[in-house]
Amino acid sequence: MLDFFRNHKRLMMFLLLLVILPGLGFVGIQGFRGFFDESANVASVDGHNITRVEYDNAARQQLDQARQVMGASFDQALFDTPQHRKDILDGMIQQRVLAAETQRLHLSASDEAVRRALLSDPIIASLKKPDGSMDLDRYKEMLAMQGMTPEQYDERVRYSLAMEQLPAAVISSAFTPKSLAQQLTALSEQQREVQALAFHAADYAPKVQPTDAELQAYYDAHKSDFATPATAQIQYLVLSAAAVAATVHPSDADLKQFYNDNIAHYRTDEQVRASHILIAVPKDASAADRSAAKQKAESILAEVRAHPDQFAQIAQKDSQDPGSAAKGGDLGFFGRGMIAGGEAFDDAVFKLKKDEISDVIQSDFGYHIVKVTDVKPSATKPFEEVKASILSDVKAQQATKLLGDATEGFTSLVYEQPKSLQPAADKFKLTIQTATVTSKPNPALPPDSPLNNQKFLDAVFANDSVNQHNNTQAIDVGNSTLISAHVTNFKPAATPEFAAVKDAVRQRVIAQQAADLARKDGQARLADLQKSKATAGFSAAVKVSRNEAQGLSAAALSAVFKADAQSLPAYVGVDLGSDGFAIYRINAVTNGPAAEGPRLAGAQQQLAQVSGQSQVQAYLDALRDRSKVKYYGSLGPAGQSGDGQ
Repeated sequence: MLDFFRNHKRLMMFLLLLVILPGLGFVGIQGFRGFFDESANVASVDGHNITRVEYDNAARQQLDQARQVMGASFDQALFDTPQHRKDILDGMIQQRVLAAETQRLHLSASDEAVRRALLSDPIIASLKKPDGSMDLDRYKEMLAMQGMTPEQYDERVRYSLAMEQLPAAVISSAFTPKSLAQQLTALSEQQREVQALAFHAADYAPKVQPTDAELQAYYDAHKSDFATPATAQIQYLVLSAAAVAATVHPSDADLKQFYNDNIAHYRTDEQVRASHILIAVPKDASAADRSAAKQKAESILAEVRAHPDQFAQIAQKDSQDPGSAAKGGDLGFFGRGMIAGGEAFDDAVFKLKKDEISDVIQSDFGYHIVKVTDVKPSATKPFEEVKASILSDVKAQQATKLLGDATEGFTSLVYEQPKSLQPAADKFKLTIQTATVTSKPNPALPPDSPLNNQKFLDAVFANDSVNQHNNTQAIDVGNSTLISAHVTNFKPAATPEFAAVKDAVRQRVIAQQAADLARKDGQARLADLQKSKATAGFSAAVKVSRNEAQGLSAAALSAVFKADAQSLPAYVGVDLGSDGFAIYRINAVTNGPAAEGPRLAGAQQQLAQVSGQSQVQAYLDALRDRSKVKYYGSLGPAGQSGDGQ
């Protein structure tokens, strides 16, 4: 984990900005400047409005991202809450506040910083020609497809880099003392010896005999749980890049031209396989400690040069890199920038030939001695080897252009001929598909299925579709995809009579009452054990830690580690919900080893990042406190529909 943070600093900064600034990138930098009345806005910051359209787009994009990440476990109800809606709006307000502060301080980014950011984008880097120059025509064409010029994109990147400066400055200044890092590391690796005593709800089920009156009462209180949702049988058309691509047939000349234009994409840079010996130096080491570490590295280098065939054995003995020392220092194959050592490390290693040994190399982590054990020269894949993938890329590229022309015609046709999808299917060579849908996304479908788009489902169940039997409008479901549907049959939601679901009601009542009995017995036994300190009935003891749960649930692990370690044995009870109740006996507590060397430095760095995130949030809160924030309508917190934070 610590290696990941070290090796992906820029990525972690980007992810942090995503957490702090939800909405950045799709909200826009400037926003609308008050051209709408208050009914069209959800909030304003220092007089600059956040429109309802912006808010809806932000909420929809977050919902789509959650659906893709969570897959079948996605439940839209979890996101459709007043608190979640307020969180989205507060994130957008934070973004506006930070943008205003960036402008107030006249922060910007240099042309060189913008250039480096652009070239670090793999898509833009792929536009390089064989001679190293940029294919400006293809670059302009790519941006034009996004509705931007190179100048506009440069300014967007420049502004994004400027926006990063304030959070980055706060995070870079964060520091965690050694003593705190050692204490928290020891606690995080603490082990507790526990025994379990379970009261399973299933064991109590045979004892439960609910009456008809109890079943009726449960049904009356939970009728909605047994309701069947409204369903619609639909015909639908999907206009997408993939659908259009089926009609595209690029020539061999097109494929060859694409290969030549993107030759850098098919070139593999030089890689080396190397082993190293690391003498670690903490960032806060004194000058004397650094000098001693360097002298030790020079001494080991002399030993290695005297016995180059024993490099692996010396690495196992002396290297302070826990990840590679046991393997004789072997780092495997890597290219430039893949090892967290900086440019100096790369420059020193990549000028070595096979079996050559470097001088002592200094990096942020200490002093290295490197031996190159193998070299893979750069190579370019021949056209025939990548022709199949090029065909796919070119078809997608050409389809995207055709899709732009077809989108307006498809939208107009399904609207102008609302009683059938056949005219649109014929014109755009699309297949009419059928499905049965409900008003909520279906977790059994892939998360990116257009049939799971909430805006599309809302259109399907609208009065115009259900009662007037008109085509829905063409709905943009993202990823360059439009979908339109025609309802052929509709069944409204219905709640079955009690008699029809009595058996299902009985099973639910039995499960509920069985869990209640298990919980009651468990709580009574817990009270007795806390007095008697008995051990009878418990399972064999196991050692658990926060990283090794040994099968304990999150709730059980939390309860075990909240128990007072100064009063052992300790007993804690955990409500397992429908599964019953469990009691855990904590017999002994063992703290983890004190962190030292690179492990301590890594812990300090990781904790400093957490502290930095907290400080960034506090800084943003302070900026917001001095801004004039106004909420409109129901999205504002209770009692704050006017001015206020």
